[in-house]
Amino acid sequence: MSAESTPESDTPGKTGTTGPRHRAAKGRRRTSREGHSRAALAVVWTAAGVLVLGGTGIGYLYFKLNGNIKSVDINQALGTDRPLDVDNGSQDILVLGSDTRSGSNKKLGGGTDDGSARSDTAMVVHVYEGHKRASVVSIPRDTLVERPECTDAKGKTYPAADMAMFNSAYTTGGAACAVKTVESMSGIRMDHYIEVDFAGFEKLIDVLGGVDITTTKDIEDPDSHLDLKAGEHTLTGRQALGLVRTRHGVGDGSDLGRIQLQQAFIKALIEQVKEVGILSSPKKLYDLAETATDAVTTDSDLDSVKDLASFAGGLKGISSKNMTMVTMPVRYDPADPNRVLVAEKKADQVWAALKADRTIPKSATKGTATGTADGVVAAS
Repeated sequence: MSAESTPESDTPGKTGTTGPRHRAAKGRRRTSREGHSRAALAVVWTAAGVLVLGGTGIGYLYFKLNGNIKSVDINQALGTDRPLDVDNGSQDILVLGSDTRSGSNKKLGGGTDDGSARSDTAMVVHVYEGHKRASVVSIPRDTLVERPECTDAKGKTYPAADMAMFNSAYTTGGAACAVKTVESMSGIRMDHYIEVDFAGFEKLIDVLGGVDITTTKDIEDPDSHLDLKAGEHTLTGRQALGLVRTRHGVGDGSDLGRIQLQQAFIKALIEQVKEVGILSSPKKLYDLAETATDAVTTDSDLDSVKDLASFAGGLKGISSKNMTMVTMPVRYDPADPNRVLVAEKKADQVWAALKADRTIPKSATKGTATGTADGVVAAS
């Protein structure tokens, strides 16, 4: 039975066939397997972090902070073979977290520095016209997708791959390949790209003074250096990193459960960032601005403090209450319970809604695979 014809299921390990996977019919989505990624990182906090820049009046720090920002020219890398750039007042931003083990990230992430990196967390942030509300669609890193042909930063071209894990796109061709893969899946052109790493995440949380959350269950995961009893906590940077990385500390141990923890943490973080206003100390505001600009890699349209601050300023009106967070509709792979497949019909509903700047219908995510960590974390 092909992946396309396998009935959708939300139960890990429940298979629809006992035989080998057959090749899908011509024209259907097919992909070849990639290795398992070992760490996860929630990254929509980046958008929350740069919100600080929009309200601090940092023009006089322009030259110092401008040198911190790293960028990738996505437009040049991808050329004109992209979805139509719809000018309806909305914006779509691909936010990625990479799990490189090099430099200071090796100590934080563990594992081996093999010179590669993966997009351990990916979120499409859709800002609606008027910039008063947003929808965030998390793409599970273990989703098997059709990865398009990609060219890396050195000019090497990689052929399209069938049944490739989503996070392999970044490993193969960097930011541009990740963007191209998302655009191919969704049919939506990404207006911007933002990326962050382990070290930047931990430092930003510490500069903020921690993030207040409440847990309804104990969370313990030695691999993520995390031990939280049920109750109220002010998470340090290290604890926050452990929380957004853990998949075995609570729930069913799935990447889908980890996404639920990440989404809850992001909402708590956004509310905390919004409380950092003009009455905060100038030093704290500067430290936040320096940390945020040093932590991120952006597309070339956001590669200056001026552009980044302008972009962030347009997001300041969005509170966590006006942010809908969903996971891209998926179903467990009957051939491997550690992988998921796109639930095509429901996913199409999600992307169609965003393309039309409409609210994602609840029917689009009903009955699809989910984790069991919903409600475990909330803002205090």
